[in-house]
Amino acid sequence: MARSSISRRLSALLRSDFRTSATSTVAPYRFYSAGSAARVKEEKDLWWREAMDRMRNIGISAHIDSGKTTLTERVLFYTGRIHEIHEVRGRDGVGAKMDSMDLEREKGITIQSAATYCTWKDYQINIIDTPGHVDFTIEVERALRVLDGAVLVLCSVGGVQSQSITVDRQMRRYEVPRLAFINKCDRMGADPWKVLNQARSKLRHHSAAVQVPIGLEEEFQGLVDLVEQKAIYFQGSNGEKIVSAEVPSKLQELVSEKRRELIEVVSEVDDILAEAFLSDEPISASELKAAIRRATVARKFVPVFMGSAFKNKGVQPMLDGVLDYLPCPTEVENHALDQSKSEEKVLLGGTPVGPLVALAFKLEEGRFGQLTYLRIYNGVIRKGNFIINVNTGKKLKVPRLVRMHSDEMEDIQEAHAGQIVAVFGVDCASGDTFTDGSVKYTMTSMNVPEPVMSLAVTPVSKDSGGQFSKALNRFQREDPTFRVGLDVESGQTIISGMGELHLEVYVERIRREYKVDAKTGKPQVNFRETVTQRANFDYIHKKQSGGQGQYGRVTGYIEPLPEGSTLTKFEFENLIIGQAIPSNFIPAIEKGFKEAANSGSLIGHPVENLRVVLTDGASHAVDSSELAFKLASIYAFRQCYSAAKPVILEPVMKVEVKVPSEFQGTVTGDINKRKGIIIGNDQDGEDTVIVANVPLNKMFGYSTSLRSMTQGKGEFTMEYSEHTPVPQDEQMQLVNAYKGTKETE
Repeated sequence: MARSSISRRLSALLRSDFRTSATSTVAPYRFYSAGSAARVKEEKDLWWREAMDRMRNIGISAHIDSGKTTLTERVLFYTGRIHEIHEVRGRDGVGAKMDSMDLEREKGITIQSAATYCTWKDYQINIIDTPGHVDFTIEVERALRVLDGAVLVLCSVGGVQSQSITVDRQMRRYEVPRLAFINKCDRMGADPWKVLNQARSKLRHHSAAVQVPIGLEEEFQGLVDLVEQKAIYFQGSNGEKIVSAEVPSKLQELVSEKRRELIEVVSEVDDILAEAFLSDEPISASELKAAIRRATVARKFVPVFMGSAFKNKGVQPMLDGVLDYLPCPTEVENHALDQSKSEEKVLLGGTPVGPLVALAFKLEEGRFGQLTYLRIYNGVIRKGNFIINVNTGKKLKVPRLVRMHSDEMEDIQEAHAGQIVAVFGVDCASGDTFTDGSVKYTMTSMNVPEPVMSLAVTPVSKDSGGQFSKALNRFQREDPTFRVGLDVESGQTIISGMGELHLEVYVERIRREYKVDAKTGKPQVNFRETVTQRANFDYIHKKQSGGQGQYGRVTGYIEPLPEGSTLTKFEFENLIIGQAIPSNFIPAIEKGFKEAANSGSLIGHPVENLRVVLTDGASHAVDSSELAFKLASIYAFRQCYSAAKPVILEPVMKVEVKVPSEFQGTVTGDINKRKGIIIGNDQDGEDTVIVANVPLNKMFGYSTSLRSMTQGKGEFTMEYSEHTPVPQDEQMQLVNAYKGTKETE
């Protein structure tokens, strides 16, 4: 029966059931006899089960430039969602459907994950196309958090690359069953068997090919299906016509060998197939298909498909694989935490019958306000219904419910468990859980990596401050890895993110979407100043301006604090004997010195590790005041500061770098270039862990450098260690730069 009729019947049955249960405390179907009621319930269960069985929620993930968006474009074309194919870089001025942002089309990369849905052979497939660049890893993270299955795209030339490893790790974290698609089999140097071996060794996949390519590179013509043992060719201008044929004679031997390998690998993790395999019984296509499905859903096996999305080959069989091998929503275990029972773990049924449980996994500022993407795990949500935000306790009405097709929307009246939809006008944060109020469940949150890079950003025009703040607030709500802070000392707005491209994209979006030009620069490093030797001061402050004047004299010395005085950065001591200065003025003198030490004369940064000793002074019976002594102290400090041979201190970070051993020499050399001092070097399996103290001023842009030095395989963490003196030549540069800025002011 057609999917649309199944959906209509399901909706009608759900409406009747929910309407009855919502308006009455009496059990539904109260007008039926017991046997009749049971039959109706059985029929209703049958309908929603059929609809749920015919649903797949999948994500398409891969390393950057492996062909995810191109693959999604072909999927949408073959399923009839779009009627023309457009390429990723938008050479024809249109660009791929799923790259709806102008920036995505210009740069030829995916920046935001985009949701869509399509129908293939009466199955509904909800798809999320995710970015490949490591800077936008949160988009992959939140997509995989709500999906039931995934397609891991690998390049037949590049093989398993750094981001392939990262997305596979994310799939493991959220226990997502997956199939692999080795793309670009038409390219020069394509070797899918090498990639399959890499997946086994680098990703520890228990995998085997379910297809064999007919030719490679320029001679790539089609595929042999190892399950059905038939050749598949793709004809027509866009490969839309599939032609089945006998397996080419020259491939017979290879096909037999690879099919036996497939059966062996699946037998290792599936007892039913193992029994048939060990008893040497012939294994039918349906038995093999069922075994692959069981092993894939149990996350014990990864079937490997092949093709070339760009050349329109292999996409339809991969879609068949999604239906045949990836789980439907009811086959995946999803747990919620019951807040009314001390966060007790609850297994959700994943059915339209029962209390509503939905997770807001992504926020976007749309044309009509905040657009909230929801994955419904249980129950039904309807337009106009009231829902409860469990995290805040707020009761909200659903004003508009839509299904997303990239940046297009289709209004719907209701959605049930297993679906991915979006709602407007619902105020919430990413990761909030919604229910119908009958239960107090929350879904577990997703993993949010810590930002690794910061930039100082300021609007060029002072009039655009309001729009600038609005943009930063919006982006923070949408993206948990994008952070905004204020440097108290420098007064700069500091934005932090996952890398230079990540922050560059947000600065560009501020310009395009909010019409605010912003200039960026590296954040001002929190330097400090200190003195290295004792210097005496003797300063008289006197001012006569008619009436009461100002008079105060302070005498003493400044010196560095003794080594090991880590508890305090500033110390004041009064060694005056007698009443040369009345005791009520001493606090004002201390305050004056403290204020003066807030800004050293070298580069205007605070002076630390300073001891001020007051030995003598003088006062005037009429003209002395707290203000006079405070000013005397400030000028006294400035007078003797240069004689104390001040130096600039810079923050030094303890940096821990983990890289594959093959890159150890390159990374060590780079740390030395950054004036770093290596304090530790250990082996961790096949990786080397280097620990070094590196000046923070030399660490900007390090995440990008490390990525390029290690093919994206290196990672690092850093934390503040201490402030140490900068080299003399660097001190001169900093002082001259400070003088230059003071003169321009």
